[in-house]
Amino acid sequence: MAAESGSSDRAAVLDELHRLRTRMPQLTGALAAGVDGLVVAHDCPGVDPEGLSALTAAELGVAVRVADATGKGELRELLVRGADGYVATYAAGRSAVLTLLAEDRVNVGRLHLEGRRAAARIGELVDAAEAAAKALRPARATTTRTRTTRTPRTSTTTDARTATDS
Repeated sequence: MAAESGSSDRAAVLDELHRLRTRMPQLTGALAAGVDGLVVAHDCPGVDPEGLSALTAAELGVAVRVADATGKGELRELLVRGADGYVATYAAGRSAVLTLLAEDRVNVGRLHLEGRRAAARIGELVDAAEAAAKALRPARATTTRTRTTRTPRTSTTTDARTATDS
């Protein structure tokens, strides 16, 4: 979301994260971030949201390249399983991602179902906020630079001499 977007946009995204965590008690955190690694909204107690957002952007960059290199198309989601749980990242609109942290005992099918739905809603919110912010920005005036031709210098004295003239 752009800086011009209001706090109500962020509040709507945060509300979606809270509702998601209420529906899925096995979630230990939820983060909405821009693909640039900046936090949009978060509900991830005990985790540094800025650090997680930056790591999400890094993993997203690698995953996009892997999907592209293997011909699998546009990246939709990424799942990492650790010894103590899952980190799931979902594309959310054109410029955001949703990252969910879940316990090891989570139902992965439900995690994907809820994550995909929430990512779609968050993507709509973020994309709409960015479109509104873009519409509010003043249009950049395109000025055409014209080049003026310089008149050659003329000597004011007709009696100019050089060192070789004697």
